[in-house]
Amino acid sequence: MALRINSEAPNFTADTTQGKINFHEWIGNGWAILFSHPKNFTPVCTTELGYMAGLKPEFEKRNTKILGLSVDPVPDHERWSKDIEETQGHAINYPLIGDPNLDVAKAYDMLPEDAGATSQGRTAADNATVRSVFIIGPDKKVKAMLTYPMSTGRNFDEVLRLLDSVQLTAKHKVATPANWKQGDDVIIVPAVSDEEAKQKFPGGWKSPKPYIRIVPQPR
Repeated sequence: MALRINSEAPNFTADTTQGKINFHEWIGNGWAILFSHPKNFTPVCTTELGYMAGLKPEFEKRNTKILGLSVDPVPDHERWSKDIEETQGHAINYPLIGDPNLDVAKAYDMLPEDAGATSQGRTAADNATVRSVFIIGPDKKVKAMLTYPMSTGRNFDEVLRLLDSVQLTAKHKVATPANWKQGDDVIIVPAVSDEEAKQKFPGGWKSPKPYIRIVPQPR
């Protein structure tokens, strides 16, 4: 099944380094980041998992849980976690899913259905597409997706920026321009008429073109 923005995030039950979870129940009424890795004991993923552990307080400020995924089993994750803490300076402080039957990877369209039914004997190259990020809202729908090649470590500061944008635009009828960051001006979405905009943004807006209406970020 191909996932799209606003698709319902597939639910699943899986073992993790913090016990068994039901994904939708685990999300609760907040937001979630699901980010995946092609293989344990790989160098780029080691840096990513450690960096996300350091960022966890920032996600918590945004009512967002983070959840890692690797197709290897949980005992391997626990051994890998020691290497991550030693080399990256941060212990993994969030659940890391074991997906040895590839069920979650397939549900999220990161591996094809004919990829087999076990992680045994697979290499990072076999799992090349298992390198994605999903932002999932309280309604359990996919709000954003990113997929990187194996050779490029992900920019998780950008994931945090993207989350800020998605949360802001879910609350207010605005969009964020290129390279936007917290506190920058935003754009009133075209679906909002000028009359409605006058009510929502009584301070007015800058309009370099009739279809561009720029206002301070709503709070």
